[in-house]
Amino acid sequence: MKVVRAFVGFFTTKSIHEVSEKLRKEAGYGIIGKWVEPQNLHITLQFLGDINESQAIDVIKNLQEIAKRNIPFKLTYKGLGVFPDAKRAKVLWIGVSEGSEKLKDLAKSVEKMNARAGIPPSSKVFIPHLTICRIKKYDQRVLTHLLNKYRTVEFGEDEVKSIALISSTLTAVGPIYTVVEEFHLGV
Repeated sequence: MKVVRAFVGFFTTKSIHEVSEKLRKEAGYGIIGKWVEPQNLHITLQFLGDINESQAIDVIKNLQEIAKRNIPFKLTYKGLGVFPDAKRAKVLWIGVSEGSEKLKDLAKSVEKMNARAGIPPSSKVFIPHLTICRIKKYDQRVLTHLLNKYRTVEFGEDEVKSIALISSTLTAVGPIYTVVEEFHLGV
Protein backbone atom coordinates (compact mmCIF):
# COMPACT_ATOMS: atom_id res chain seq x y z
CA MET A 1 0.00 0.00 0.00
CA LYS A 2 1.43 3.36 -1.05
CA VAL A 3 2.33 5.88 1.66
CA VAL A 4 2.40 9.64 1.06
CA ARG A 5 3.48 12.61 3.16
CA ALA A 6 0.50 14.94 3.30
CA PHE A 7 -1.36 17.79 4.91
CA VAL A 8 -4.81 19.37 4.80
CA GLY A 9 -4.92 23.03 3.82
CA PHE A 10 -5.34 25.47 0.99
CA PHE A 11 -3.14 27.57 -1.27
CA THR A 12 -3.16 31.33 -1.05
CA THR A 13 -4.00 33.62 -3.94
CA LYS A 14 -1.50 35.83 -5.74
CA SER A 15 -2.35 38.84 -3.55
CA ILE A 16 0.00 37.63 -0.81
CA HIS A 17 2.78 36.43 -3.14
CA GLU A 18 4.06 39.96 -3.73
CA VAL A 19 4.07 40.67 0.00
CA SER A 20 6.22 37.61 0.69
CA GLU A 21 8.67 38.64 -2.04
CA LYS A 22 8.84 42.19 -0.67
CA LEU A 23 9.62 40.87 2.81
CA ARG A 24 12.29 38.54 1.42
CA LYS A 25 14.00 41.46 -0.33
CA GLU A 26 13.74 43.68 2.73
CA ALA A 27 15.26 40.98 4.95
CA GLY A 28 18.19 40.70 2.53
CA TYR A 29 21.09 38.82 4.08
CA GLY A 30 19.69 39.47 7.56
CA ILE A 31 17.52 36.35 7.35
CA ILE A 32 18.99 33.31 5.66
CA GLY A 33 16.76 30.33 5.07
CA LYS A 34 14.39 28.58 2.71
CA TRP A 35 11.84 31.14 1.53
CA VAL A 36 8.61 29.51 0.40
CA GLU A 37 8.12 29.72 -3.36
CA PRO A 38 5.08 31.86 -4.27
CA GLN A 39 3.21 28.93 -5.83
CA ASN A 40 3.74 26.93 -2.62
CA LEU A 41 2.35 29.52 -0.18
CA HIS A 42 -0.42 27.82 1.78
CA ILE A 43 -2.13 27.59 5.13
CA THR A 44 -2.00 24.20 6.80
CA LEU A 45 -5.06 23.13 8.76
CA GLN A 46 -3.53 19.79 9.78
CA PHE A 47 -0.17 18.22 9.02
CA LEU A 48 -0.83 14.51 8.55
CA GLY A 49 2.69 13.17 8.08
CA ASP A 50 2.97 9.84 6.31
CA ILE A 51 -0.45 8.36 5.55
CA ASN A 52 -1.42 5.20 3.70
CA GLU A 53 -3.97 4.85 0.91
CA SER A 54 -6.76 3.78 3.26
CA GLN A 55 -6.19 6.81 5.51
CA ALA A 56 -6.07 9.10 2.45
CA ILE A 57 -9.48 7.81 1.36
CA ASP A 58 -10.87 8.46 4.85
CA VAL A 59 -9.38 11.98 4.87
CA ILE A 60 -10.93 12.71 1.46
CA LYS A 61 -14.36 11.59 2.72
CA ASN A 62 -13.91 13.75 5.83
CA LEU A 63 -12.94 16.82 3.82
CA GLN A 64 -15.93 16.39 1.54
CA GLU A 65 -18.22 16.37 4.58
CA ILE A 66 -16.47 19.34 6.23
CA ALA A 67 -16.58 21.37 2.99
CA LYS A 68 -20.35 20.84 2.69
CA ARG A 69 -20.88 22.20 6.22
CA ASN A 70 -18.81 25.37 5.74
CA ILE A 71 -19.22 28.38 3.48
CA PRO A 72 -16.43 30.49 1.93
CA PHE A 73 -15.07 33.20 4.22
CA LYS A 74 -12.66 36.11 4.12
CA LEU A 75 -9.19 36.23 5.69
CA THR A 76 -7.15 39.30 6.46
CA TYR A 77 -3.39 38.78 6.61
CA LYS A 78 -1.96 40.88 9.42
CA GLY A 79 1.31 41.04 11.29
CA LEU A 80 4.60 39.22 11.11
CA GLY A 81 5.75 36.64 13.65
CA VAL A 82 8.13 33.78 14.31
CA PHE A 83 8.05 30.31 15.84
CA PRO A 84 9.01 29.39 18.45
CA ASP A 85 10.06 32.91 19.56
CA ALA A 86 12.24 35.88 18.54
CA LYS A 87 15.31 34.54 20.37
CA ARG A 88 15.16 31.11 18.68
CA ALA A 89 13.41 31.94 15.39
CA LYS A 90 12.98 28.96 13.06
CA VAL A 91 9.87 29.96 11.09
CA LEU A 92 8.92 33.42 9.82
CA TRP A 93 5.20 33.82 9.22
CA ILE A 94 2.42 36.22 8.29
CA GLY A 95 -0.51 36.15 10.70
CA VAL A 96 -4.26 36.14 10.18
CA SER A 97 -6.63 38.57 11.90
CA GLU A 98 -10.12 38.52 10.34
CA GLY A 99 -11.12 34.91 9.68
CA SER A 100 -8.80 33.58 12.36
CA GLU A 101 -11.59 32.04 14.46
CA LYS A 102 -13.16 30.42 11.38
CA LEU A 103 -9.77 28.91 10.50
CA LYS A 104 -9.42 27.56 14.04
CA ASP A 105 -12.90 26.01 13.83
CA LEU A 106 -12.10 24.50 10.44
CA ALA A 107 -8.80 23.06 11.72
CA LYS A 108 -10.56 21.65 14.78
CA SER A 109 -13.17 19.94 12.56
CA VAL A 110 -10.46 18.47 10.34
CA GLU A 111 -8.45 17.12 13.29
CA LYS A 112 -11.52 15.70 15.01
CA MET A 113 -12.77 13.84 11.94
CA ASN A 114 -9.30 12.64 10.94
CA ALA A 115 -8.71 11.22 14.42
CA ARG A 116 -11.36 8.65 13.49
CA ALA A 117 -9.14 7.65 10.55
CA GLY A 118 -6.30 6.91 12.97
CA ILE A 119 -4.48 10.20 12.42
CA PRO A 120 -3.57 11.68 15.78
CA PRO A 121 -4.26 15.37 16.39
CA SER A 122 -1.33 17.74 16.70
CA SER A 123 0.10 18.33 20.16
CA LYS A 124 0.55 22.00 19.23
CA VAL A 125 -2.10 24.69 19.54
CA PHE A 126 -3.30 25.75 16.08
CA ILE A 127 -2.20 29.32 15.30
CA PRO A 128 -3.52 30.56 11.94
CA HIS A 129 -0.48 31.65 9.95
CA LEU A 130 1.20 31.57 6.56
CA THR A 131 4.80 30.33 6.68
CA ILE A 132 7.00 32.43 4.40
CA CYS A 133 10.50 31.30 5.47
CA ARG A 134 12.14 28.42 7.31
CA ILE A 135 14.99 30.25 8.99
CA LYS A 136 18.50 28.79 9.13
CA LYS A 137 20.43 31.86 10.32
CA TYR A 138 19.51 35.46 11.13
CA ASP A 139 20.77 38.78 12.35
CA GLN A 140 18.80 39.55 15.53
CA ARG A 141 18.67 43.29 14.72
CA VAL A 142 17.20 42.68 11.25
CA LEU A 143 14.64 40.20 12.57
CA THR A 144 13.61 42.47 15.46
CA HIS A 145 13.29 45.44 13.09
CA LEU A 146 11.03 43.48 10.70
CA LEU A 147 8.88 42.06 13.50
CA ASN A 148 8.39 45.52 15.03
CA LYS A 149 7.80 47.25 11.70
CA TYR A 150 5.15 44.77 10.53
CA ARG A 151 3.60 43.65 13.84
CA THR A 152 0.27 45.40 13.13
CA VAL A 153 0.43 45.88 9.36
CA GLU A 154 -2.37 44.45 7.22
CA PHE A 155 -0.96 42.71 4.14
CA GLY A 156 -4.18 42.05 2.26
CA GLU A 157 -7.11 39.72 2.05
CA ASP A 158 -7.94 36.31 0.71
CA GLU A 159 -11.08 34.25 0.47
CA VAL A 160 -11.05 30.68 1.69
CA LYS A 161 -13.12 28.90 -0.93
CA SER A 162 -11.85 25.34 -0.62
CA ILE A 163 -9.88 22.84 1.42
CA ALA A 164 -7.66 20.10 0.04
CA LEU A 165 -5.66 17.01 0.78
CA ILE A 166 -2.19 17.92 -0.47
CA SER A 167 0.75 15.56 -0.85
CA SER A 168 4.26 16.81 -0.19
CA THR A 169 7.28 15.29 -1.90
CA LEU A 170 10.54 16.49 -0.41
CA THR A 171 13.35 17.19 -2.89
CA ALA A 172 16.81 18.77 -2.67
CA VAL A 173 15.43 22.03 -4.11
CA GLY A 174 12.36 22.12 -1.87
CA PRO A 175 8.98 20.43 -1.52
CA ILE A 176 6.71 19.65 -4.43
CA TYR A 177 3.06 19.98 -3.46
CA THR A 178 0.32 18.15 -5.34
CA VAL A 179 -3.39 18.54 -4.70
CA VAL A 180 -4.74 15.01 -4.25
CA GLU A 181 -8.36 16.12 -3.83
CA GLU A 182 -9.95 19.53 -3.33
CA PHE A 183 -13.42 20.43 -2.09
CA HIS A 184 -15.15 23.78 -2.48
CA LEU A 185 -16.78 25.11 0.68
CA GLY A 186 -20.56 25.18 0.71
CA VAL A 187 -20.90 22.69 -2.13
